[in-house]
Amino acid sequence: MNSLIGTYECKADTKGRLMLPAALKKQLAPVLQNGFVLKRAVFQPCLELYPMAEWEVLMQKVNKLNRFKKKNNDFIRRFTAGVKMIEVDGSGRLLIPKDLVVFANISKNIVLSSAINIVEIWDKEKYEQAIDDAALDFADLAEEVMGQDEEGDGIS
Repeated sequence: MNSLIGTYECKADTKGRLMLPAALKKQLAPVLQNGFVLKRAVFQPCLELYPMAEWEVLMQKVNKLNRFKKKNNDFIRRFTAGVKMIEVDGSGRLLIPKDLVVFANISKNIVLSSAINIVEIWDKEKYEQAIDDAALDFADLAEEVMGQDEEGDGIS
């Protein structure tokens, strides 16, 4: 799958259903029929939507962990806590299960943000707060992560 592009605002109904924006649905069209995995994010109060093929690649990595090490077992349990398989219905809607709505503090206004090969699902206020909080440190972060030119790892 190619990288996903875009940030989209949409609304959830009282049952936790949201209509996928047309531009995002078009990008996801090749993988819609395979379903998705929805899980809690590790570092942020948001959800992560994995196309099934992307989830399987990630699970291959997790599956290599030695389960006879307590840290690995604890990690696997926490990482997969609340994981749900979901599908987009015939109307193009996605149902966010109640426990995940509560985790991400999702209200009516939602932001769907592409994150390379997955989609983050945020409550709009939480998303804007996270972006604002990170703005001050982004230049330093960008330099540290992408500016490494010693080994040719950086972009520029």
